[in-house]
Amino acid sequence: MATPPPLDEALRTEARDAPTSGILEVFNYGRGRKDLIPLYVGEGDLPTPAFIRDAAEESLASGETFYTAQRGVPELRAALAEYHAALYGRPFEPDRFFVTSGGMHAIQIACRMAAGSGDEVLVPMPVWPNISAAIGIGGAIPVPVPMSFGNAGWVLDVDRLADAITERTRAIFINAPANPTGWTATLDELRAIAEITDRHGLWLIADEVYQRFFYAGSRAPSLYDLGLPGDRTLLVNTFSKNWAMTGWRVGWLAAGPRLGGVIENLIQYSSSGTPTFTQRAATVALTDGEPFLAAQVERARHGRDVICTALRSTGRVRFAEPDGGFYVFFAVDGEDDTRALALRLIDEAGVGLAPGAAFGGPGASFLRLCFARDPKVLEEAARRLADWLGRR
Repeated sequence: MATPPPLDEALRTEARDAPTSGILEVFNYGRGRKDLIPLYVGEGDLPTPAFIRDAAEESLASGETFYTAQRGVPELRAALAEYHAALYGRPFEPDRFFVTSGGMHAIQIACRMAAGSGDEVLVPMPVWPNISAAIGIGGAIPVPVPMSFGNAGWVLDVDRLADAITERTRAIFINAPANPTGWTATLDELRAIAEITDRHGLWLIADEVYQRFFYAGSRAPSLYDLGLPGDRTLLVNTFSKNWAMTGWRVGWLAAGPRLGGVIENLIQYSSSGTPTFTQRAATVALTDGEPFLAAQVERARHGRDVICTALRSTGRVRFAEPDGGFYVFFAVDGEDDTRALALRLIDEAGVGLAPGAAFGGPGASFLRLCFARDPKVLEEAARRLADWLGRR
């Protein structure tokens, strides 16, 4: 009998070579530290509101613990249609919305629909590392399109994006407002990107998770502002950020109704549906959650101002005040190894930040700080960072 290959060689290449998250490394390094202010993870510090929790408890008490509709319960899909209609001022049909087990699940499904083995997906960078990893695990190749950083902040050169298209390109993946940079695409930029994908017959995947965390209006520009997206446009979103539901794992994928059967199959073969009781909670979040969402955004705006003012006063950092999202992405003069820097800041300043090396491209020398936190906690974090920078 032949000797079996070593275990690592027996693994599928895409699984074996899936990158370790640089954010998770720092999170694990700081886990359990007393007096650490953890600002490295992309979530707020508020628990899910009681009115959302109550809906889940009522569902459980009524015995809704069985398999459910793969596309999502009708009530949640109808609520999603009404939510979008109010947000964009045009009617939406429930059959455009498909409930997923979190935003990451929606990203995985979208990437598998658009690209497979050997295909290429263009991704402006810096970007949340899970996006590139999701593309790679599915067998496709994430192709970075570097953004530039200057006096105008982070800028995406749309012509550079178009120039990166090859015969193997199958999709463009856009995240706006962006994690980690806070870059927010203008309507003209979204129109130009949509025209590129239409001209080349590509898929357009848009992660609009932070769309409501926008500081120049009630929401950021969206592909929906261009009209109802066509069949090759997939929009990813989640309940995690807007309604403080990161641990619930409920999201949605918006797509043309013609894709419903394909998406339903992919949900069936990956999660077999999202639990009904979490969908009941998500439905109430949509119907009753606007006041809470507005308060969260205003709180984040204050947090942004606290951090930006403190960092600016040190004279030692470079950053662009973010238009959207809830992160400040900043570089410290003379510090290029952000992995090592993030570990040192845990030890020496008592503040946990995500290293820019995790986000790829021109963001490698930056650090990401999440400001969706209690402003008083952010004031203390800002003081610690300023003191640390003053000693260096």
